[in-house]
Amino acid sequence: MKKILVPLDFTETSENAFVYAVEMAKLFKAELVLLHTFELPIIDSQMAVPLNYAEIYDTLQLTNSNHFKDEISKLRIIAKEHKAEDIVMNHIMMDGDLIFAIKEVVQDEDIDFVVMGTNGASGWFDSFIGTNTASVIADLSIPVLSVAHDSKFEKIETIGFTTCYTEKDIQALIEVLIIAKRMKAKVKCLYVKTSHSDVKGEIIHKWESHFENENNLEFLIIPSEDIEGTIEEFIVNQNIDLLAMGTHKRNIFTQFFTTSKTQKMSQHLKTPVLAIHE
Repeated sequence: MKKILVPLDFTETSENAFVYAVEMAKLFKAELVLLHTFELPIIDSQMAVPLNYAEIYDTLQLTNSNHFKDEISKLRIIAKEHKAEDIVMNHIMMDGDLIFAIKEVVQDEDIDFVVMGTNGASGWFDSFIGTNTASVIADLSIPVLSVAHDSKFEKIETIGFTTCYTEKDIQALIEVLIIAKRMKAKVKCLYVKTSHSDVKGEIIHKWESHFENENNLEFLIIPSEDIEGTIEEFIVNQNIDLLAMGTHKRNIFTQFFTTSKTQKMSQHLKTPVLAIHE
């Protein structure tokens, strides 16, 4: 991991995400690429007084540029507070759509990892499946760490990983283990076994044999018909500091975490979510 992208709008939400990115950059000796976007106004061509669009653009760009510089100074102070003042931070300011800008910067800058804040949601996982985050996850082929709007950084000691013992999950778990080793964290792999589960015992044994030399990995199989409730209890009871999952599960998780029951349960959960592409 050499470059980490952090989209910023200079709210508390993106500041929280920035702290997580700083801690990741420290672990991997990575460079931070800080992205700020701004929208141009829609000009009504029927206006009686013609406007100089180029002048408007220049004014907006200058205003945003000056604000960007001021905010970057604050972020450097935060980095120093986290003993990360030596981390290389590059700054990019672009006009236009956030998702388009993220995709363009990821490609042009060879970004390996994205950390972004999510906000405006009624519950913990609702924020993760918000429009911007969901679009970034769907459009990118690199890991995306989503940090809830009210999440404050805490040392990541335990990473949860949900699985259905598919082939795609193997590579995702390998990536999670690489990150966990840098963090000196343990990984707890959860499979919720329902009465309709069709995973055979030999598949589970094959999985566990594949990872038998991973001393920081633990497999948990919990029988339950309440998948969403079991996952939330797993996060709380196992002291999960970060929840990782393969992106092919996103539709399943959307269903799990948008029920009225889990919306109520999710209010107190602020666990960051790491989406891994298979």
